[in-house]
Amino acid sequence: MSSGDELVAIYDESGAEVGSAPRRVMRAEGLWHASTAILLRSTDGERVYVHKRSDTKDINPGCHDCWAGGVVGAGEDPALCAERELAEELGVSGVPLRHLFTLPFVVPPVRAHQYAYEAFSDGPVTHQAEEVVSGEWMSFTELRKRLEDPDWPFVDDGRALIQHWFTHLRS
Repeated sequence: MSSGDELVAIYDESGAEVGSAPRRVMRAEGLWHASTAILLRSTDGERVYVHKRSDTKDINPGCHDCWAGGVVGAGEDPALCAERELAEELGVSGVPLRHLFTLPFVVPPVRAHQYAYEAFSDGPVTHQAEEVVSGEWMSFTELRKRLEDPDWPFVDDGRALIQHWFTHLRS
């Protein structure tokens, strides 16, 4: 089965799961769905893992992101999706995930409820070659500085999530 045929959970605007549809239909019709986003932090809490997405990604190809994650599958719990995505994309498993917040994200045609989590690990980080081409640990100060550069390609939803995190949760 191609990734476009994969069944994903469909949500309503308020965040309730209301059914499922193939991923390609969700994308083509801009249906509300849910995604997970995991902020991988070093165990001292001072650095974050920033990676570059592959050029074959269907959304934001070749852009940087500080969140691992993906679309919630049909009938899948967002927390389990987050664990799965962190293991698949960055090869990190067996670490606790803490739910941070859920943030609606709307930049047409994307309409998603973003379930944000954080995990702490110093690695090793192993990229899933189909999704991640490179990555590095970065201080939060450096990440803020890089985000100020409008020429640095960074995913739209990741930018919204990390700005929310900086504003509301960064201690």
